[in-house]
Amino acid sequence: MANLDINFARQQFPAFQSDYLKGQGFFENAGGSYTCSQVIDRLNRFYTHRKVQPYGAYAASQLGGDEMDEARNRLSGLMGIKSDQLNFGPSTTQNTYVLSKAFSKLLNENDAIIVTNQDHEANSGPWRRLSEDGLEIREWAVDPDTGHLDVNDLKNLLDSKVKLVCFPHCSNIVGEINPVKEIVKLVRDAGAYSCVDGVSYAPHGFPNIGDLQPDIYLFSSYKTYGPHQGIMVLSQKLNENLPNQGHYFNAGSPTKRFTPAGPDHAQIAACAGMADYFDLLHDHHFEAEPNAAKRGEAVHDLLRAHEVKLLQPLLDNLSARNSVRLLGPNNAEKRAPTVAVEINSNAFQAAKDLSKHGINAGGGDFYAVRLLNALGVDSDKGALRLSFVHYTSEEEVNHLIGSLDKVL
Repeated sequence: MANLDINFARQQFPAFQSDYLKGQGFFENAGGSYTCSQVIDRLNRFYTHRKVQPYGAYAASQLGGDEMDEARNRLSGLMGIKSDQLNFGPSTTQNTYVLSKAFSKLLNENDAIIVTNQDHEANSGPWRRLSEDGLEIREWAVDPDTGHLDVNDLKNLLDSKVKLVCFPHCSNIVGEINPVKEIVKLVRDAGAYSCVDGVSYAPHGFPNIGDLQPDIYLFSSYKTYGPHQGIMVLSQKLNENLPNQGHYFNAGSPTKRFTPAGPDHAQIAACAGMADYFDLLHDHHFEAEPNAAKRGEAVHDLLRAHEVKLLQPLLDNLSARNSVRLLGPNNAEKRAPTVAVEINSNAFQAAKDLSKHGINAGGGDFYAVRLLNALGVDSDKGALRLSFVHYTSEEEVNHLIGSLDKVL
C-alpha cells in the first residue's frame, strides 16, 4: 500500500498558497473542504468560454454540454455506478426534500419510514415531516452514551409496513462509520428502500456505491473538494417507481426527473475537476488502471490510511483529558476524522480561542441537534468539532493538540 504524498496533494489546493490562509490549521473540513485547482480551472473555463445555454446547435453550447456530461460520466465511473444514476441538485438538503415530496406520493398512510437521531437534519427532517401526510415515522435511536447505532435495534423496527430506511454512512458528530452494505442488504431483504446520507463520509474517499447498492446515496460536492452542488445517486428501480418531480416532458429522463429547477451548468461541469484530482492522485501513487471504479477504490484506501494514521494520536489525547468528553469511538479505524467533544464551556467561544492560535475549528450544533440532545449535550453550549481530511499534515495535528492544551 502506497503512502500518501501529502506535499503533492497540497500542491493541488490554491488555499495552501494563499497569504490569507497561510499558517492556519484548517480543522473545519466537515463544514466544507478547500477546493482543488482542477475544479477552479474548469469553473473559470466554463464561465469564460461556455457560459451559454448548453446542448445547443453551436460550438460553445455543445462544448458546455460535453463538459457537463463529462462530469456525470467520470464521477459515476469512480463510484462504480451507471451515469444515468447520478443526479445533480443545488444542495443535499434540497435533493432530500425533492425526494421526500416524491415519496409522499408513492407511499400510503399505512406505510412507515425509519429515520435515525444520528443524522444531520437534512436526512432526517424532510422524512419526519411526512408524518403530516399520515405516514408513520419510526426512530432508530443511538446509544445515549456512545452515539452508536445498533443494527439489532433496526431489526426490531423492521416489518412489512416499513418502506424506507434513512441513515448516515457516518455521523457529522460521532464520526462512527456504519456498516452500510450490511444495513442496505437487511433493508432490501425486508422489502424496503434505503437512503444513505454520505455527506460526512464521501470527503474521505468516494465510496464504491455500485458495491454498496443503496437505493439512494447523497453527498455534497463542496465537501469533496468541488463546487456547491448536491450529488444524488438513485437506483434504477427506485428512479422508475418514484413519480416525476421535474417538468412533465422530462418524465422519461432519469437524470432530470428530480431536478425541478434548472441545474447550475457551470458547477456541474466543474465537478469533473474532482475526478481530475482523484485520477491525478491515483496516477501519482499507483500504476495505470483502466477501470475507473478500481481507481476510485485505490484512492479511497490511500486517503483513509493517511487519515487513520493522523487521527489516532488526536483521539488518544482527547480520551486522556478529564475536561472533555469525546463523542464517538476512540479507535481511528472505526470512524472518520470528524471529531467532536463536549466541553464545560461554550464550544463556539472555544473555537474562537483556538483561532488565536492559528487553528480554524467549529463550535455549535452542526444541524445535529437531535443527536446532541440524545447524547445529553447542552445544545446551547454545543460541541467543539475538529475535522480534517487527507490534505491535513501531521504537523498541523500536532499543532492542534498543543493549542488544545492552551485553550482547554
